[in-house]
Amino acid sequence: MTRNKLYSGTSNYVASAELQEIVYVAITLERPLLVRGEPGTGKTLLATSIAESLALPIITWFIKSTSKAQEGLYTYDTVQRLNDSRFGDGDIRDIRRYIKLGPLGRAFQNEKQTVVLIDEIDKADLEFPNDLLNELDVMEFEILETGDLIKAKQRPIVIITSNAEKELPDAFLRRCIFHYITFPTAELMSKIIAVHHPKVSEKLIAQCLNKFYWLREQTEISKLPSTSELIDWIAALVKGGVDLKVIETEFPFLGTLLKKENDFLQIKKTNRPSWHKKSS
Repeated sequence: MTRNKLYSGTSNYVASAELQEIVYVAITLERPLLVRGEPGTGKTLLATSIAESLALPIITWFIKSTSKAQEGLYTYDTVQRLNDSRFGDGDIRDIRRYIKLGPLGRAFQNEKQTVVLIDEIDKADLEFPNDLLNELDVMEFEILETGDLIKAKQRPIVIITSNAEKELPDAFLRRCIFHYITFPTAELMSKIIAVHHPKVSEKLIAQCLNKFYWLREQTEISKLPSTSELIDWIAALVKGGVDLKVIETEFPFLGTLLKKENDFLQIKKTNRPSWHKKSS
């Protein structure tokens, strides 16, 4: 279905046709792209891939529970100004010395179009997305302390990731293009693995995929293994020199895939013939 040639993934990031299409739509309509999906499906790496593909700089804003929207625009270092006034360091009358642009502010000032990643937006409080509505719409803001207007020289490409930890406001969602990255099929996963492990035999990859997807089917597991954990598991198997026959009936280095004690113990108790049957 992909008709555009604007973005088609990169050598180290395999993008589905559907993902390529939605990136094209977001860039063409000049709307932020809100991306959701399971951990490990490549949400964060998407922005890096877009920047690499289009040869654009990237600025990343990692959101924390204490993050405020204002910090993405600029901060005013009142503490430094107070210290300078006390110790006589510098001209405190020049307020601009104490203004520091945030990720969006720097992207607005950049002469070249910039990719801005707002990573895990739902970690912040509920007002955070709404506080960015106007700036993401008009692509400008005023520094209140100086009256300076910071206007985007090139409209940035904004990628926003969310782990669906909380609902985002409707007003914010209306201004975004949305995409849910579904967990890769075995076929797509094999292409992803080939990027990271190009020299690993097809038989080993096929066996690992069988075991991996069997593991994800187990309803008693509370934290399903992700793509990154599969890639690490294959690396561990290769470096450990584990024989293919062992992988058929065992789960070597299971702690690479499962990160919770109950999940680990549950799979360890599973009878081995069922593993062999599922993966054969």
